[in-house]
Amino acid sequence: MGRVTVRRRVLRVREGTASPRPDTLAAEEPMEIRVGGRPLTVTMRTPGDDFDLAAGFLVSEGVVHAADAVAAIRYCAGATADGGNTYNVVDVVLGRGVAPPDASLERNFYTTSSCGLCGKASLDAVRTQAAWSVAEDPLRVGPETLTALPDRLRAAQRVFDSTGGLHAAGLFSADGELLCLREDVGRHNAVDKVVGHALRSGLLPLRETVLMVSGRASFELVQKAVMAGIPVLAAVSAPSSLAVDLAAESGLTLIGFLRGASMNVYTGAGRLLPLPVS
Repeated sequence: MGRVTVRRRVLRVREGTASPRPDTLAAEEPMEIRVGGRPLTVTMRTPGDDFDLAAGFLVSEGVVHAADAVAAIRYCAGATADGGNTYNVVDVVLGRGVAPPDASLERNFYTTSSCGLCGKASLDAVRTQAAWSVAEDPLRVGPETLTALPDRLRAAQRVFDSTGGLHAAGLFSADGELLCLREDVGRHNAVDKVVGHALRSGLLPLRETVLMVSGRASFELVQKAVMAGIPVLAAVSAPSSLAVDLAAESGLTLIGFLRGASMNVYTGAGRLLPLPVS
């Protein structure tokens, strides 16, 4: 298994004085995802929970929707010259009768840890292949529950404490209980790891849950929430215009700038318990 963190020498400068010292960094390595032995994409990620990442990616792209759609996930042997395994190539075997990914999903380039995938296939997947409607989800959540989530997310970030360089995605229940947390250098990878864990545990769709993410809320993260059946997406930073448009179209509640006791509710405000409006 690849390392989650690595050590590097740095020159630390404080108040005009320099001193060499070791520093802990979040690891970033490429991982190729194959389906039935056929390469699909390469993403830059932090090693760990790789099978969840692969499974979550396939959910996000509309390839699979249930645990039995995946027969097996395994690392590919023989990835090195001596026949060893670098743990950077994962092959997903689909279940009997599950159609392989459409050719339009194949990528001949890698996806970065910062932006992930956001193309026509992804747009079309949300609009035509989402297996569940989040608009019909009955979740109601209190603002006091939401405002507690950033601190709960941060408190559970084990690797962030040593590196300061990882995004997190946390899945919470309606009353604020942390159900699953994953970290990665890419915010989209962290979400895929959460969704992949849910798929492999037979928990999809993720009804009456809240997905809390560090950083901003992009179109891609809204897409992933919708594809997993998550009705509420909250972020500590801003959403993009396309994220708001897609959330409104899909019936998802999108919350940004969730900090302290404040937040901006961009779509789906009806899911929040009644609030006085000035």
